[in-house]
Amino acid sequence: MPRVSEEYYENKRREIVDAAYRVCTRKPITSLEMKDIITETGYSHGAIYRYYKDLDEILKDLVITINANNKIDDRLEAILAKAKPDKWEETIYAICGMLADYMKEVGTDLLKVSIYSDMLAMADPERAMNIASRLGKDEQSPLLYATVATEKFLKDVIKANKLRPVSSVDEIIQFMIVNYHGIQTGYVLTECFKVPHVEGKYKPEDMFEQLAKSVILMMGGKVKK
Repeated sequence: MPRVSEEYYENKRREIVDAAYRVCTRKPITSLEMKDIITETGYSHGAIYRYYKDLDEILKDLVITINANNKIDDRLEAILAKAKPDKWEETIYAICGMLADYMKEVGTDLLKVSIYSDMLAMADPERAMNIASRLGKDEQSPLLYATVATEKFLKDVIKANKLRPVSSVDEIIQFMIVNYHGIQTGYVLTECFKVPHVEGKYKPEDMFEQLAKSVILMMGGKVKK
């Protein structure tokens, strides 16, 4: 295929993925249909299917695009490179602070898509797994890398400082993952629903600081006053 044709083909696929993203910021992925993307792009039914064989193939490319554009590997590696075994609590604060910054930077539209993806996993786990299975190792969520790297760091800290955490590292990591999703939901709610009892209440920097304190205490460390 000539180079121009390849570029044209990829540009059209990118337009379709971008359209899918816009639709997914407005409605749950569980209710997304191909006709929504057809309407958003203005393409004909036949034109869409020239570039994608089904809706899940579009969603797969959407996930790849989002993950590629929102890497946090370098940020986390920089934090861990500066980590000092005897001042590990500072590193926990730094990791959680980085996650707070990341959440504010990506914005509520992307976070809504993430929440809708979780809804798909709950409503149709087989379909969600099918989409996930199409991803290559380097195309997966940047948070997966953060999870693995943080787990290794915690294990190294426990060994180096002979700590006796109140929970296992696996349990602490699970606690962090659950809280991340909770913070994400709280932040999206406070930004999208401008009502007195919610507006401005859920700030990522405050919530992640509380998460950092909780993890430090679970590890047997000391928190900032």
